[in-house]
Amino acid sequence: MSPELSIVIPAYNEEDNLGPLIREIREVMAADTVCEIVCVDDCSSDRTRAVVEAEAALPGTPVRLVSHTERSGQSQALVSGVRAARGEWIATLDGDGQNPPGEIPRLYALLRDAWAEDPAVVCVAGIRQGRHDTAWRRFSSRVANTVRMFLLQDGISDTGCGLKVFRRDAFLALPLFDHIHRFLPAMFQAAGGKVIGAEVSHRPRMAGESKYGTWDRLRVGIADLIGVSWLRRRLLK
Repeated sequence: MSPELSIVIPAYNEEDNLGPLIREIREVMAADTVCEIVCVDDCSSDRTRAVVEAEAALPGTPVRLVSHTERSGQSQALVSGVRAARGEWIATLDGDGQNPPGEIPRLYALLRDAWAEDPAVVCVAGIRQGRHDTAWRRFSSRVANTVRMFLLQDGISDTGCGLKVFRRDAFLALPLFDHIHRFLPAMFQAAGGKVIGAEVSHRPRMAGESKYGTWDRLRVGIADLIGVSWLRRRLLK
């Protein structure tokens, strides 16, 4: 059977996290939801690919691997995964395990119900509660989200959360660019769609370390905000 929901996980050097994460997804997804797991290996230098291949060989929810031949970043990994997905609905999770997969069924049902009443609703965006990050990272994220909401008026207080559910066709209709994963609510809205925010839980990273530095995110974030603001004003609905 073709899946109705594809769970897309971009990953870079997450060999210790992906196995437990995939097994947890298989445990929490309802038996009446036909789904698949699409893991995108962004040219990892560790055993990420081997871990996904081992999980794909086991029974249960199908696991598919998409591999990049060069490191391309989280947005390209997300795009690659959505393009490869076979479901008309997409759920996304970060590969570090900080987004609990148990939230997916609730967000998926929320979007399905809202979309049935109003087909303009194309995305439910997770908003992390009780974040398990360093104080500095929480502070810098709060500042960045405040500036972004002020400039883009997207109404979502935490677009950095990797847990989202959206329509595949709505995503692929967007103009795709590097770092789009940080601006999905604003881009969906600019294209005429509606986005719902939903509180979700958060937990510590299972293993490994973050791939993002605060100053790197600040440097590219300023340029991204300028570019997205320009694009939103000129995007045809």
